[in-house]
Amino acid sequence: MGRREDQIRRNTPGPAPVRPPEGTSAPEYWRYARHLDSLAAASGGAAEAEAVAAVLRDPDPVMAESAVVTHLDRRAAQLLADDGFPAWAQALRAPLGGRTFAARRLHEWVLLKAIARGEPWSAEELTAASDWCQRTAAQSLASDRALSLLAAAARTRSVRNTAARRLLRRAAV
Repeated sequence: MGRREDQIRRNTPGPAPVRPPEGTSAPEYWRYARHLDSLAAASGGAAEAEAVAAVLRDPDPVMAESAVVTHLDRRAAQLLADDGFPAWAQALRAPLGGRTFAARRLHEWVLLKAIARGEPWSAEELTAASDWCQRTAAQSLASDRALSLLAAAARTRSVRNTAARRLLRRAAV
């Protein structure tokens, strides 16, 4: 391991990350890991929104957005059943501004939250959602309405089959 990698690892809080995958630029990998650490440490409200904005100022926009989306997925999954989810999602909308992929992922987490909580949502929104969102909904949600819609109209056969199997299992119980 080179001197620069050692220095980056020593300056990374928490346990030392694993070695970067073959073919990956080590400095980018360590920056990505540090971004994830800083995002995880800044939980909630303005501090988390500022941490997201700071990561998105990284000179490598693809890596930065990837770190932010990974963070969104982790935090949203933790907060899905939490009453603080709407405030969290609202606080993160501004720093995501022009980042289409990250903003869409946050929007889809809001959709999944609405479905999970029995709040209003539209069939058009779910059928227009990304493959990731449809797959996540089919695998994890308990809404018969959402599962029926996905079994009939999901974009991929895999999601349609997953939703149909879950509906059959729920009916058998």
